[in-house]
Amino acid sequence: MSFLGIDLGTGSLKAAIVDEQGREQAVASVAYALDTPHAGWAETPVQTWWRALCEAMARLPEGLRHEVQAIGFSGQMHGVVLIDGAGEAVRPAMLWPDTRALDLLDAWPEPQPNPVAPGMAGPLLRWIVLHEPELARRTRWALQPKDWLRVALGGAVATDPSDACATALADPAGVWDAALLERLRIPREWFAPLAPSYAAGGVLSESAAHALGLRAGIVLATGAADTPCAALGSGLAHDGDALLTTGTGGQIVVLAAHKPAAVKGLHRYRAASDHWYRMAAMQNVGIALERARGWLSYEWADAYLDAFGDAFGDEAGRIANDHANLTFLPYLTGERTPWLNPQARGGWLGLALDHTRGAMMRAAFEGVAFSLRAGLDAIRASGATVTALKLAGGGSVDARWRQLLADALNVELHAVDCPNAAPRGAAMLGGLASGHWRVDDLAALAPGTTRVARPQGDAALEARYARFLDLYGRVETWFGVGGTTPR
Repeated sequence: MSFLGIDLGTGSLKAAIVDEQGREQAVASVAYALDTPHAGWAETPVQTWWRALCEAMARLPEGLRHEVQAIGFSGQMHGVVLIDGAGEAVRPAMLWPDTRALDLLDAWPEPQPNPVAPGMAGPLLRWIVLHEPELARRTRWALQPKDWLRVALGGAVATDPSDACATALADPAGVWDAALLERLRIPREWFAPLAPSYAAGGVLSESAAHALGLRAGIVLATGAADTPCAALGSGLAHDGDALLTTGTGGQIVVLAAHKPAAVKGLHRYRAASDHWYRMAAMQNVGIALERARGWLSYEWADAYLDAFGDAFGDEAGRIANDHANLTFLPYLTGERTPWLNPQARGGWLGLALDHTRGAMMRAAFEGVAFSLRAGLDAIRASGATVTALKLAGGGSVDARWRQLLADALNVELHAVDCPNAAPRGAAMLGGLASGHWRVDDLAALAPGTTRVARPQGDAALEARYARFLDLYGRVETWFGVGGTTPR
């Protein structure tokens, strides 16, 4: 007996099969490109997703595919797929990096229960109503990406609270806001009924089963958004459990038994279980380090070595002194948590003639760590006590980088033994939907962890963090309207 989890991401689709103990048996991934037909647009034709799914499934062992008892779904948040009454997409899917609706955000005046971004379903659908009325008339359903995939496989038209609450069209619990939809002139009948992430949402059709090499009639879970699926797959099960993921951007997720207090710049969404979660979303992690590495003409291994030096030699002390007054703001693409400033920008300040590129690279690593700390501080301001974080993501494997993160964030870091957390979480939802597991079983299914770093109480680093915040506050007005001055 096994369960299939499908994670429909922005740049790739992953399919993972886990056994009845929640252990990964096989995984396949297929990448695809994001289309930008106009400046600021971010789209993908749903046919691209379907081809990627068929290719990924063909790469999984045939014997394991025949053992699959249920399918769960994970999907990129915020975007939207419009389909007609026959289930056909009326246009390419619009996705979270899309900024075409930036000028429409004044329809969501402050205060809002969650930050509103132009790539969320609400602003994008408002844009459709205003600029593509003929397509709006053809639309029967406005679905989240993972919900489109479930429907394409023969499942029910439905969504779950974890995706609905992140559309800017529902209350924090995920219930559609009928009054807001009426004010925005977005048809209420476009929106699917709500069901728990772990509820059964139909069964696999004959045609889809043939295309994917699976058995027809197996249960399809409703599914959840990718961040709560990754939290579930990483073992977050109790109030206060916390996860840091680092990749192109970074997210800090803290599970909560009850609805968290509102803090500006901080997301509070529904989890894939019956919990809530706080989320700090930082845009500039790997993307900023990659650009700094390129500017300084480093290979990655050399960037780590020159930035951090030999931990037991004179080089480490020289570099530490060399960059003491050098600060890097990593906000190359604006920032979400905590500043909510899409116009924020970055760079080095404090350069002197004797600074080395190693000092500049070290300052870049610190600046990124400090941006994550600013996000974590927003979570702490909402009432969460965070002293340890589970650690996931491709950008968090170097021991020196992990130690800097532990010191900057003042937390212990525990690496999760689960390289594909989102599809694993999706597969677990399939197991729940088919009745194999109960929600109470989730904690026992958590993957193993290893403590990889603990804070060393670096007072000098703490002083540089204060300098980092002060610098952003001083230059924020350079970037135009839209930020939140630090306190």
